[in-house]
Amino acid sequence: MSSRIDLITRSLPEFQQPGLDTGARPLSLPGVEENGPSFGDTLSSVLSGISEVRNHAGDMTRRFVAGEDVELHQVMAAQEESGVALDMLIEMRNKLVESYRTLINMQS
Repeated sequence: MSSRIDLITRSLPEFQQPGLDTGARPLSLPGVEENGPSFGDTLSSVLSGISEVRNHAGDMTRRFVAGEDVELHQVMAAQEESGVALDMLIEMRNKLVESYRTLINMQS
C-alpha cells in the first residue's frame, strides 16, 4: 500500500512535462544566486525524507511486535518523530495553499 507521500513524490515529475504551460515564468532577482537547488528539488527531497522517517517508524514497530531486539522507547521515539514530520508536512501544505490563494486573490 502506497502512502500519500509516495504518491505525491511520484507525481511531481508529471508537472515538469515539456510543453506543459503552467503560466510560471522564471524570475531573476538581483543578489540571488540561481545555481542552488530548485523549489521542486527541495520539495521532493523533503517528501523523500519524511517518507523515510515514516518507513523507519513502521519498520521499528513491526520489529518490536515480532519480538526482535528493539526497545520500546526506540519505537516510541521513532513514532513521535514520524508524527512531528507529518505535522510539519501538513503545515507546509497549508501555507502553500494559503499563499496560492493570496496570489489568486491579488490577480482578481
